[in-house]
Amino acid sequence: MSRTPQILAILSIAFSLVLSACSGTTASPSASAAASSAASPSADAGVDFSFALVTPNPRGDRSFIDASAAGAERAIAELGVEGSIIEADGVSEQEAAIRGAISQDHDLVLALAPEPDIISKLAAEFPDQRFGVPSDLFLEELPDNVAAFQINVHEVSYLVGIIAGMMSETKVVGAVVGGDAPGLNQFSWAYKQGVLEACPDCEVLVSYLGFDFANPTLGKETALALYDRGADILFQVAGRSGEGVISAAEESGNFAIGVDANQDDVAPGTIIVSAMKRVDQSTFLLIESTLEGNYESGFRVIGMADGATALSWDEGSTTFKENGPDVMTAKLADARAAVDEARAQILDGSLEVCDALNPTDVCDGLSE
Repeated sequence: MSRTPQILAILSIAFSLVLSACSGTTASPSASAAASSAASPSADAGVDFSFALVTPNPRGDRSFIDASAAGAERAIAELGVEGSIIEADGVSEQEAAIRGAISQDHDLVLALAPEPDIISKLAAEFPDQRFGVPSDLFLEELPDNVAAFQINVHEVSYLVGIIAGMMSETKVVGAVVGGDAPGLNQFSWAYKQGVLEACPDCEVLVSYLGFDFANPTLGKETALALYDRGADILFQVAGRSGEGVISAAEESGNFAIGVDANQDDVAPGTIIVSAMKRVDQSTFLLIESTLEGNYESGFRVIGMADGATALSWDEGSTTFKENGPDVMTAKLADARAAVDEARAQILDGSLEVCDALNPTDVCDGLSE
């Protein structure tokens, strides 16, 4: 089946014209840009290049948004460019936020997880503006002035599924997912596949949040309901709503799996591992390639083999090993060995992992 990304509009991810400098205070578009530029070394370095990153919600999710912002800040520090980060909130203001960035005449406007129809319209209206999408843009084709990364997360999600299946005490695990859509099910279906590979008699519970990614209360209530049904490990794939899942795990004495960034230290001894989606890297690469004159429109599909996804354990995290209960940490060595074996099989092509964006027979039954 084609690897072409499929159409997906994540309805609740949207923007308003709420602009914030790195201090977290609200500012106008010009003030926000000035604050970021003043912090960059571009004037001394003589680099005549600027970008803006528009995020779908304010920073502070310790996940997807914070990771992309970190990539932008890295570009400012290492490449000597000017950059501003526009933090948005609200469905009705998505287009206005991106238009605000365009009006500042940046060399590159980055939109994180934008609604596909908005990007298509603005790209046509402003054909001389170069756009970049670090992740989560699901269109059949991209305009000539849009470059995007599709970061495939199914393989790393399979690995954390193996960990959950091997470490569960109750043989009931679950996932709290922001919405029921292919790009998000790329996490949950592969996770379920990994769980059942490690523990065929385990039960996997999945709850969706109706595309509400900024509601920790909803995440917590949903997680507590799953823990009440016997789950002891939950994979949270819910943006800032996932903070509620982590809080529920702490309060109930259960466990969680982090997502997008290394969240292990958010709740030491509660988060077993994190499935990292390197949006920081894709954000940085879009800026770097444009600066170097190598901007190319279209999709670039990357995944575990490219270092675009990984486990927090891969970068040396031992937080759970040092803080988790003995009954759980005793299982870590076997879980690590199983993960290493599965990863090698994925990379050599001998193990097929379900990809909800391009489903094959291996996905049968995983959506139930």
